[in-house]
Amino acid sequence: MTVVSEKIESSLLEGAGLKKNDGNIKIPSFFSKSGYQGYKIFLDRYSLKAPKGDVSVGDLVLAMVAPDPKWPVKEISRVLKVDEDGRSIEVVTYHGDTVSVDIDLISKPLELDVDSVKSRVARSLAECEDPANVDEVELKFKDILFDYFVPGGRILAGAGAKGLTLQNCFVLPCPQDSRGGIFDSVKEMAETHSRGGGVGINLSTLRPRYAPVIGVNGISSGAVSWGKMYNLSTGLIEQGGSRRGATMLMINDWHPDIEEFISVKHTPGEFENANMSICISDSFMTALKEDADWSLVFPNTKDPEYNELWDGNLHYWRDVLGKEVLVYKTVKAREIWDQIVSSAHASAEPGLHFLERSNKMSNSHYFAPLVATNPCGEQPLEAYGVCTLGAMDLSKFVDSDSEFDWSKLRYVVHNSVRLLDNVITINDYHFDSIEKTHRGNRRIGLGVMGLGELLVKMGLRYGSKDSLIFIDELFKTIAIESYEASINLAKLKGEFKFFGADEYLRSGYMKGMPEDIREKVKQYGIRNVCLLTVAPTGTTGTMMGTSTGIEPYFNWQYTRTSRLGTEVETVPVIEELGLDINDLPDYCVTAMELLPEQHVAVQAAIQRWVDSAISKTTNCPTDFSIEDTDRLYRMAYDLGCKGITIYRDNSRDEQVLNQMTLDFEEDSDDEVAACRIDDPECVTCAL
Repeated sequence: MTVVSEKIESSLLEGAGLKKNDGNIKIPSFFSKSGYQGYKIFLDRYSLKAPKGDVSVGDLVLAMVAPDPKWPVKEISRVLKVDEDGRSIEVVTYHGDTVSVDIDLISKPLELDVDSVKSRVARSLAECEDPANVDEVELKFKDILFDYFVPGGRILAGAGAKGLTLQNCFVLPCPQDSRGGIFDSVKEMAETHSRGGGVGINLSTLRPRYAPVIGVNGISSGAVSWGKMYNLSTGLIEQGGSRRGATMLMINDWHPDIEEFISVKHTPGEFENANMSICISDSFMTALKEDADWSLVFPNTKDPEYNELWDGNLHYWRDVLGKEVLVYKTVKAREIWDQIVSSAHASAEPGLHFLERSNKMSNSHYFAPLVATNPCGEQPLEAYGVCTLGAMDLSKFVDSDSEFDWSKLRYVVHNSVRLLDNVITINDYHFDSIEKTHRGNRRIGLGVMGLGELLVKMGLRYGSKDSLIFIDELFKTIAIESYEASINLAKLKGEFKFFGADEYLRSGYMKGMPEDIREKVKQYGIRNVCLLTVAPTGTTGTMMGTSTGIEPYFNWQYTRTSRLGTEVETVPVIEELGLDINDLPDYCVTAMELLPEQHVAVQAAIQRWVDSAISKTTNCPTDFSIEDTDRLYRMAYDLGCKGITIYRDNSRDEQVLNQMTLDFEEDSDDEVAACRIDDPECVTCAL
């Protein structure tokens, strides 16, 4: 990259119809909340692109002005000049800098406004409807798209195009415990990454370190060593040519290599491309509470049927087949737990997912056991499982008088469910096994963004008693209306292939649904095995200029570092409501001002009504102790969460969000500051 002298010949700019810093690049009014960053995300991630090399003077482009391998910087720019060799492109950026960029670092968006993408997505997702209904359904989809509902990024980027999956979340089978099986699994992961999907894999099928390998008369290097191959592949694969793949690696609490798995990221450079989580069982938590022993075990790999029958299901191997299980080590459960807690306190990993609970609650419990989660943890899935995601912008459902529009919410929920179900029908599947699974269960994940902004607009302090009461009613309504929508679709289009009323209604989740919903499911069936999840929506939420997922605002002003560069961002709702940033009301609370226990309380309140899981970061202050972390993890389990991920501020050398010092004092509520989980006067503790 070469920065051109500021003494640019005026003829150069004029030839492109431009003048430096004259506002030649306009931000569409739709992005008034998210501004330049939101528009840049839209153009980079979701607008269809022209073929490489199709660039002319005057074109609006995205230029990689700082091609750093880890934190590259892209800028919205106008083309000033194309050199005769066709390789060197001179552009003027939104910020007025003139830069020379290689053509391979230029992408040209074809859709420059939201309406263009809205029309493409709505039409492509409506075309699978009965011909008599296509136009009506298309109009309904247009009515909700962007204004109230934002589909997952893969849908926005790929609907109406070819070659990209429209799903975000995948889980591949546990790899077969052989070199061929492992390499086959890596190949499937790479193919999924290359099409824009994130992948979760459970490594518990792989024999532990020092276990015998009969075929070569040797010993195994262990599950963690093979996990490094998945990590390496993740760092190599670009998703749709735009960003690195995403992977979740998991291991079960009984696996003999669990201690190595917990600590592997303590070595710099190890597993830096993959998220890591432990699958925790109810029996482990019972052993922990009783201070009992816990055995690390694995099947006898010398069993003649090992290669044929071992699939990672320890219960089936030991209790159904009656096969031998070897005890590698017996320790106190708390010893394993303490290692998990200490590691999470130090580096935010590993996360926990209570996989046995997820299976007990899952509507697919009778035909598809869940084996792992997607990279962000909100979607526990079966082997070759996949989910179709989208999120409602909750901030759009409140008016200027702080009244929530429940009628509009119901309308949006019903049309969002229909839209996501149609994605399953039109998707271009890259593996037959994935297509069979997804078309068979029709799993969708309707989620939300903007909860933090919504609570501010309604004058409710995140995590307070009043907020928890409202959140319970909100997500109960979303759950009921989602299931009503899927029941209606079953009447119209048929139930999902693997539906069985009696078995379906025995899931832990369905036992907690209102009786009238249960009766309707029994009478009419249901279109989708599961309907609800809470994804992070980090990119789409930022594009929309609202709080992401169910998170509170990180801060009222902060820097965000991403693959598009580093930007200083200010929360727009403060200005929108006419609030004084130097004297904010009590209900304006940020992630770092909340007690970690309040984060967990909100997550638990929402999890009650979500049939899949939730991606949520529990932010903790720098001085949050290991003992505090222990207590928080136990709280998450006791309150019914399916997983927990904490992040202690400044526990990593690099972090995506960083607080900025502002000219106002932080909330110093003595009652809140003193509160801990064992305080009977605390709203959170009373839960």
